[in-house]
Amino acid sequence: MQNRTDLYALDISGASFVKACGGPCTEGCVTLARIGDGLWALGDSKRPDAQPLRFTTEELDAAGIDPARFGLNV
Repeated sequence: MQNRTDLYALDISGASFVKACGGPCTEGCVTLARIGDGLWALGDSKRPDAQPLRFTTEELDAAGIDPARFGLNV
């Protein structure tokens, strides 16, 4: 498994982000993209120029974030 330093070394310029909204999407949404096997980038639609945070599947699970809610398979 890659460590956190390696996650930020990955090129995610071609990643396809999907939105999941907890309320009205006019308030902004969380975005998620698979960036590798068991690796994810989590962004904020209100701040599209901000660097997305990166996580392993285990870290997303510990935070209660389910990729299935975004229509993505683990």
